[in-house]
Amino acid sequence: MTDTKETLEELSREYQDAIPSDLRATHSFDWYLDQLYEDPRIARNAHQRVADMFDYYGTEYDEDAGVVEYELASEDPLNDGENTFYGPVVHEAIHEFVNKVKSGARGLGPQKRIKLLLGPVGSGKSDFDRQVRRYFEDYTTREEGRMYTFRWTNLCDVVGDQDPADDVVRSPMNQDPIVLLPQDQRDRVIADINEDLDAPYTIRNEQALDPASEFYMDRLLAYYDDDLQQVLSNHVEIVRFIADENQRRGIETFEPKDKKNQDETELTGDVNYSKIAVYGESDPRAFDYSGAFCNANRGIFSGEELLKLQREFLYDFLHATQEQTIKPKANPRIDIDQVIVGRTNMPEYRDKKGDEKMEAFNDRTKRIDFPYVLSYEDEAKIYRKMLRNADLPDIQVEPHTLEMAGLFGVLTRVEEPDTETVDMLQKVKAYNGEIGEADDVDVKKLRDEAADKAEIGEGMEGVSPRFIGDEIAEAIMDSMHRDRQFLSPLTTFNHFEDNLENHGSIPADKFDTYYRYLELVREEYKERAIEDVRHALAYDVDEIQRQGEKYMDHVMAYIDDDTVEDEITGREQEPDEQFLRSVEEKLDLPEDRKDDFRQEVSNWVSRRAREGDTFNPQDNDRLRRALERKLWEDKKHNINFSALVSSGEMDDDERNQWIDALVEQGYSEEGAKEVLEFAGAEVAKSEMED
Repeated sequence: MTDTKETLEELSREYQDAIPSDLRATHSFDWYLDQLYEDPRIARNAHQRVADMFDYYGTEYDEDAGVVEYELASEDPLNDGENTFYGPVVHEAIHEFVNKVKSGARGLGPQKRIKLLLGPVGSGKSDFDRQVRRYFEDYTTREEGRMYTFRWTNLCDVVGDQDPADDVVRSPMNQDPIVLLPQDQRDRVIADINEDLDAPYTIRNEQALDPASEFYMDRLLAYYDDDLQQVLSNHVEIVRFIADENQRRGIETFEPKDKKNQDETELTGDVNYSKIAVYGESDPRAFDYSGAFCNANRGIFSGEELLKLQREFLYDFLHATQEQTIKPKANPRIDIDQVIVGRTNMPEYRDKKGDEKMEAFNDRTKRIDFPYVLSYEDEAKIYRKMLRNADLPDIQVEPHTLEMAGLFGVLTRVEEPDTETVDMLQKVKAYNGEIGEADDVDVKKLRDEAADKAEIGEGMEGVSPRFIGDEIAEAIMDSMHRDRQFLSPLTTFNHFEDNLENHGSIPADKFDTYYRYLELVREEYKERAIEDVRHALAYDVDEIQRQGEKYMDHVMAYIDDDTVEDEITGREQEPDEQFLRSVEEKLDLPEDRKDDFRQEVSNWVSRRAREGDTFNPQDNDRLRRALERKLWEDKKHNINFSALVSSGEMDDDERNQWIDALVEQGYSEEGAKEVLEFAGAEVAKSEMED
């Protein structure tokens, strides 16, 4: 039982401290003008505010990729990393999305387009869209993201036929108070505030008042002999406007319903039938501004599965984008200001793209491809996040389990390479950053070839993370039912194989190919398991360090055409080429590539020295692997391999020693026994044959 208990008083105080101090405050229009001159950003349009939001939560520029990573996606600071996004291709998509919003903020054109997130099922586009909406809500509660709207007050004092229930009326479209100024006067104020605006964009606003507000303004101006000051002082209150999707304020999510019952009023609003008897059918006060475009004004409109809408229903988006207006039935056009985001899957996109009657709609969309992750280690992070956010049973996920699951997923998503020098596994490893130009693998060339080959883009087809995540979950529960307190790659592979043909999103013509990829993953895992067993049988950290230092001494002497001191005699000698090659050959480095590798590790050591870091071969993946394999070669003659094949020959102390070594690598005790049986026999067999 917990030692602490929250009290209602504490919870209430915490809530009060969290909400903006002026949430319920009312202000005069004069106050708003003062604020506008002090901080012109409060009059930003939707694109400008959303663009600033992305920068507000933090950015990091990846110079090599030329991509800005936005921390609201890469770190999720509001939720302690619970909803993070992984993988270069995903951050490229997010970078592209934000660039379109930022160019829209500058008035370059994308402000008049739908930002269409296109991707396969489970690629994360819906999660990203939801993340943007959640952060926009939070941003508008901050001082840096504040915005205001207005409400009409004391209307019954002037408007004779005003319903007493409507004495106070909030701006139906939550418009910025600056629209209350006539355009000429508004333009002068905007010109003034742009002089002091420190931003990459300028403030603009040419919107007309919504029809209801226009009605009130006309009646009030007539009453006060066109004295605008009297109208704004006596009948307008300025209030803070905070986006809230649940209350349909500044954020609206629109989902297609039954195709036969789609009604444009869902988007543009409809007659308020309860007010017709009061005001009459043609009166602007009898209109209900409850359409999705109305609710999203000044914020974000999110269209889920947008292209599943009927063609006629999509026509409303033509004016909403290009002219930034909506046209309700029996009403004049209404200006809108919002970032319109759409999401769609591949089949709907192909269908609409080939429809000539959709040419105008397609011309008003900016497609942002949202592919699957193509780095299997980043894919593993998705599953690790899934497990971290769940109530995971008391079970240990063994080394390589999630990485091999990710490897299978990525194999199904990449295009087969055209070149004979690179196979599928090598290509996926290259995408994971394991091999590159030093191994004669040009990653950029592979990407370009795949882009030309793929119908839309690489990573837009394949097995979804949902399928893999579901099978991992099933494998966990299956392990629990069988009293196995660990989840191993072998168990996970079995679930993939058993359920591949039962998943509705995997086409039948892919089954044979995916089974072949699964065998590739099994082989890769076997190699890794063998490495782990070898590591357990012969690993020595101190010896790795010593051999690494010796290797670097001889490499530096080789590069500088110098001598090196002999460890035993102390005499100066030429670099030991035989020793150097004995390390490099463990990476299958040919003779003609040795200089490249030696220069590579030399540059790495020099760079670390400049940064004040000491030499540690464990920090260089390729050098570490080479040294580990050499150590294995040096020590394997002292190992009792027959004991690995026949448990009857294995001493309990010897077996426990090996199991303990595997446990140190992250295995559970039972998992260590399994991998020792699985890979140990392979190790013994190959070494005994040698």
